[in-house]
Amino acid sequence: MTPERWHKLTNWPLIVASFAFITAYSWQVIGELRGMPRVVTATIIFVTWIMFVADYLVQLSLAPKKGVWFRAHLFALAVVIVPALKPLRLLRVLTLFHPFGRSAGDALRARLMIYGVASALIVVYIAALSVLEAERASPDANITNFGDAIWWAFVTITTVGYGDFTPVTVAGRVVAVILMLSGVAVLGISTATLASWVAERATAGHEEYQPATRAEVRKISAQLTALGAPADSSSPARTPDA
Repeated sequence: MTPERWHKLTNWPLIVASFAFITAYSWQVIGELRGMPRVVTATIIFVTWIMFVADYLVQLSLAPKKGVWFRAHLFALAVVIVPALKPLRLLRVLTLFHPFGRSAGDALRARLMIYGVASALIVVYIAALSVLEAERASPDANITNFGDAIWWAFVTITTVGYGDFTPVTVAGRVVAVILMLSGVAVLGISTATLASWVAERATAGHEEYQPATRAEVRKISAQLTALGAPADSSSPARTPDA
């Protein structure tokens, strides 16, 4: 089996597994489950984890150059190690949508914005669940319900930091660090995308100042190559007139 075939077979099952994980994890944390309901959610979480582990190992075994594949798929390894990252696989659904634009740059910016906003919302939600689970059992905690956890997550990822809610446990602070780093990354992508859009609008009507994409450069290069291609050697050679 080829890696492409395996990816095609497992794409939707893993998306469903990601959705099942975030549903079970949300129910478990927000509902403070005990007894049999908690056993059910824990079983769902464990089964989805096994699915991701199996997918990672199969992809690694199918890769022709395993070292190169390993370095290029560190996020897949992170998903296996850190279960809370599994819902980020839901971003694969966004590959089904193709934003339209007047240019390749518009389409790329639209895709970046969609991925940026979607990933930020998922990270905020996951972080809120994780910090609530970590903090709620501490007697000194001030993040004790999901509403406060969501508020804290939004404030943290936007790097505002009001300080009205702060994690006090080690696990909660680890979540905070990851969330702050994610906020810096999302802010950087958003700023770069906006700057690119402003630059393109500023050069509208002045084609000599507009940057070309790699696809456009390759297209032009192919056209130039076709225009300068040598004649077919099978065609009869013309002799000079006597």
